[in-house]
Amino acid sequence: MGINLEEMSRKELLALRNDIDKALVSAEKRDRQDALKAAEKAVAEFGFSLSELSTDAPRSGKAPKTKAKYRNPSNPDQTWSGRGRKPQWVHDALKAGADISKLEI
Repeated sequence: MGINLEEMSRKELLALRNDIDKALVSAEKRDRQDALKAAEKAVAEFGFSLSELSTDAPRSGKAPKTKAKYRNPSNPDQTWSGRGRKPQWVHDALKAGADISKLEI
């Protein structure tokens, strides 16, 4: 017993799509609730609650913050360690012809 979409009118198809969208939202809510229950059960086995695990407790293995190596001359509050992606102000300064050594702290 399938739905023959070819025989449906545009109005019927739009109504069906609306019903499907509502059903998808409802299904996602159910899936989220099921996932939350499963997660709560899993952490309870270790004697924790989800809220205890989601706090800002110190994490081992996290790299310490690197000291700033470069400073934006037009805004001294903006700094960059020289690691990772260059901030936009560094790109702008280099594009304007500045030497990266002039931005060093």
